[in-house]
Amino acid sequence: MISLFDEVGEVGALLLRAFFAAVVLGAVWRPALRGHSRLAWRYVVTFALVVVGLTLAFYFAIDRAPLGIVSSTGFLGPLAVAVVASRRPSDFLWVGLAAVGVFLFTPLGGGSLDAVGLVLSLLVAAGWAGYVLGAARLGQAFSGGEGLALAMAISALVMVPGGIIAGGTDLVRIEVLAVGAAVAVLSTVIPYSLEIEALRRLHTGTFGILLSLQPAIAAVIGLAILDQGLRATEVLAIGLVVIASAGALGGARGPAPLEA
Repeated sequence: MISLFDEVGEVGALLLRAFFAAVVLGAVWRPALRGHSRLAWRYVVTFALVVVGLTLAFYFAIDRAPLGIVSSTGFLGPLAVAVVASRRPSDFLWVGLAAVGVFLFTPLGGGSLDAVGLVLSLLVAAGWAGYVLGAARLGQAFSGGEGLALAMAISALVMVPGGIIAGGTDLVRIEVLAVGAAVAVLSTVIPYSLEIEALRRLHTGTFGILLSLQPAIAAVIGLAILDQGLRATEVLAIGLVVIASAGALGGARGPAPLEA
C-alpha cells in the first residue's frame, strides 16, 4: 500500500482500490439495478460516501502518525455508537478510559500525535461510526454482497476526478494496476464482505469485541512491517482504547430494524 501511495498518491490509490473492488464484487454478485427500494438505495449511497471519507481520512492520517495510533483513535467511533445505543452507567467508565488513551497520544500526554494528525484520526473515528451503522443497514437491505458491490461502484465513480488528477498516467501502468487489484481484494473485498456477513449473524456486541482487537493488531503490523516504533505511553494508550472498545461494544445492542 505504501508503494502505491508513492506512485499515484492517496486519492489515486483509493480510486484503484474502489474500482477493482467494484469489478470483483460485481462479477461475483451481479447486482441488479432495479427492484430495490428508495430506502435501500439511500443506504447504498450513504455507505459509499462513508467508505470514501473514512478511507481518505485514514490514508492521510497514517501519513502523519503511526498506524497503531490512528487505528486506536479511530475506534472512538464504534465506541461512541455503542455508548449512545446502550446508555448504561458503566459506559462512562469506557468513555473515560478511551479519553485518557487519546490524551496519551498527544504531546501533552507524552505521545507524538500532533494537532493535524489528531483531527484526521478523529475523522477516521467518525468514519468508523458511520461504517458500523451503514454496514449493518446494508446487510439488512440486500442479500449476499449485492449492496456492497453497488456501494463500491459508486465509491469508484466519486473518486474518478480526484484519482485521475492525483495519479495521472501512472494509474494505467501494469505494475500499479496489479498492486491496486491486490490491495482491493485484500483490504476491501474480503474484509468488507466478511464484516457485513458477520453483522448479519453475530450480535453487535460480539462483533464489536472482535473488532476492538484491531488497534493492537495495527500496532504490531506498524512495528513489524513499517518500523513504526511506539513510546511507552502510546502502547499504554492503545491498551486503554482496546479495553474501552471491548467493554462498550461488548454490551451494545444489535442494529435496529429497517425503517419502512
